[in-house]
Amino acid sequence: MTQFRKLANPGPLGLSSFALTTFVLSLHNGAMGQPFGTPTSIVLGLAFFYGGLCQLLAGMWEFAQNNTFGATAFSSYGGFWMSYAVIITPGFEVLPTLTEAGGTAKAHGLGIFLLGWVIMTFIFFLATLRSNLGLCLLFAFLDITFILLCAGDWTGTPKVTKAGGYMGLFTALIAWYIAASDLITTDNSIFTLPNPSLARRSVAHIEDGKTEDGN
Repeated sequence: MTQFRKLANPGPLGLSSFALTTFVLSLHNGAMGQPFGTPTSIVLGLAFFYGGLCQLLAGMWEFAQNNTFGATAFSSYGGFWMSYAVIITPGFEVLPTLTEAGGTAKAHGLGIFLLGWVIMTFIFFLATLRSNLGLCLLFAFLDITFILLCAGDWTGTPKVTKAGGYMGLFTALIAWYIAASDLITTDNSIFTLPNPSLARRSVAHIEDGKTEDGN
């Protein structure tokens, strides 16, 4: 009989890579620590390799764990960060081309890109309603973040983009919390972090002193 090597849980890696990259970009979007409109080059390395490559690998390992949701989510957001890195990398000429097109080409182009992720994230949110509280909150806040960033780019309103940055910070903190709740166990720490389950509970219906099976 063929035996397969058991893989470690890739969830904390995927969540941590998402959290850190989101945290850095959100500080930038919220104009915290630097003026609004400063080039986003500081996030390039993270977007390509940590939020991008590491999260994509976590998604591939989730496939091996037979976790369809984790595989789809991590792989998708790994792809998001890589595609975002391409957009802001000068060598790919994405933003300069949109700028040269004039008018609303750049603003609406970025808005459409983010709108796609609003829809995708909402689908993920629906798939977490019976998972756990942490994941449900994570995708709810992430979707709000994408909505604000999409609206900010589409309308060219810095205040809306900044609000998206603030929401992104909350999103990153939630992702870190979930990652920590998986990493910190009774085997390696003196405490654990709660992450309540939202799974449907199996309740025995009692009638006349008997359960459903008549016992």
